[in-house]
Amino acid sequence: MSFRRRLSARQEILLVVAAAVVVFALVQTFFAQQFYVPSGSMEPTLHVNDRILVDKTSTWSGSPIRGDVVVFSDPGGWDDRAANPGGINGVLSAIGLYPSDNHIVKRVIGIAGDTITCCNPQGQLSVNGHALDEHTYAVPGVWDGKTCYGPMIPNCRWSAGPVPPGYLFVMGDNRAHSADSTVHLCTAAETDCHDVPWVPVDNVVGRVFAIIWPVGRWTWLSRPAAFGEIS
Repeated sequence: MSFRRRLSARQEILLVVAAAVVVFALVQTFFAQQFYVPSGSMEPTLHVNDRILVDKTSTWSGSPIRGDVVVFSDPGGWDDRAANPGGINGVLSAIGLYPSDNHIVKRVIGIAGDTITCCNPQGQLSVNGHALDEHTYAVPGVWDGKTCYGPMIPNCRWSAGPVPPGYLFVMGDNRAHSADSTVHLCTAAETDCHDVPWVPVDNVVGRVFAIIWPVGRWTWLSRPAAFGEIS
């Protein structure tokens, strides 16, 4: 009698389920991981309740690239907590197959050595003196009638950098409603500021490459052309 015939139908089902869980865990650990978007800080690119896939292999070859949307673990004190949803994801979290700790999703604006300046007369951010045309993916804020792609800290006039080696400067696409590097940036007007705006590269889980849920939102994410000419 073969091994297959010695197994009952229930045992076969349990064996298949166990194998699927092991494969799923291996994929989540080494290759691609699902995350849940809890806030509107990355709108219009990512919406509340979107499920996204992160390419964990993107960290194997080095640091993230300007323009990438990345998921990273909280570097400490960033008030943009990612809450786990209930349902099936709550079950997966309980068995270690869904992230239960605090992860954040933002766009990489500056990498090591970069200086970010806000803003030119058109309200655009500049990276190393190159103005970014971000109208295709970012929502600017409006202060006193002025449109600005960087938060007012203060008066749409600030700079950050050079970014230290091994760190990133990140921002949400919803510029007026994102707890990102700009929130933790100490300005010249602050005399007792100890915030750190940089995200360690080692904290990065990977690059977001797809929205997988809801079905009507399914799409691949690509790097904006605005970052292609920065040197």
